[in-house]
Amino acid sequence: MHRAFTTGSRGSRRSFLAALASAAFLPLARPAPLEARHLSAWCGPARRLPPGPHPEPRPGITGARVLTAEQLATTPDLVPLFDKVRELPQIMDGIRCHCQCTDPPTFYSLLSCYEGEGMSRFCDICQGQASLAHRLHHAGESLDSIRAAIDARYGTS
Repeated sequence: MHRAFTTGSRGSRRSFLAALASAAFLPLARPAPLEARHLSAWCGPARRLPPGPHPEPRPGITGARVLTAEQLATTPDLVPLFDKVRELPQIMDGIRCHCQCTDPPTFYSLLSCYEGEGMSRFCDICQGQASLAHRLHHAGESLDSIRAAIDARYGTS
């Protein structure tokens, strides 16, 4: 490789120097946020949890801790979904999320995925489960029926 630049024409040296100069700026490129890189690898079809029990909704649970539009400034397209979750905390708190985002002990239910760090901002499973739960609830389905539909769609077999 070294010979190609020392024995070639001036154009080859210029190309080499231009490539070298360009490479110096590569570290300045911004990578995807750590959360997005982590969760896209962590949450997904291959990482779904095996079937397990759904949690019981906690008495007096509210959607007060669900991230707000201001907190979702970097992902404004998700504001309507977070608003839907905030609308139905007693339903979302009774659903077990099927991805491994919920492994930390601070995560109780699907509702937890929309609070604090808001891991659902980057997880298709969390987003899909909440959308399905909201749609089914507004169609008049019970919590047990919603759980069964979520298990059928997002559970592992």
